[in-house]
Amino acid sequence: MGGHNRMNALAVIAAARHAGVDVQTACEALGAFKNVKRRMEIKGTANGITVYDDFAHHPTAIETTIQGLRQRVGGARILAVLEPRSNTMKLGTMKSALPASLKEADQVFCYAGGADWDVAEALAPLGCRLRVGKDFDTFVAEIVKTPEPATIFW
Repeated sequence: MGGHNRMNALAVIAAARHAGVDVQTACEALGAFKNVKRRMEIKGTANGITVYDDFAHHPTAIETTIQGLRQRVGGARILAVLEPRSNTMKLGTMKSALPASLKEADQVFCYAGGADWDVAEALAPLGCRLRVGKDFDTFVAEIVKTPEPATIFW
């Protein structure tokens, strides 16, 4: 659980207490909480590789999500797979903030199909940790060639 989710959990407990619910009951209810889809949703695990799906759609959300994942997995390798497909991402509105948002990832794969800006140029500060693809099938094939166990953030 990342820092953002911890803050949300504390806010829920405080709000419940303010509404007259005792802390123990609030904690039990929070423990049964099922997160929404595409918010660090585990899609599957095989051969030491865990695939997560998250709808982080701007640099701040990407950075927060990867930081939370890093806290969860420690030193395990994180492969960040990014598809900039929200309207602001397609236009490149926040492209200058993307490299810093991906700094905790060990390797970054970015699918550039549909982007109206030069993804490779904008993410160049990531250096050799970056792979950019415009052909979806080739892009996916390169990702699955990763031979060692890793944690993948999608």
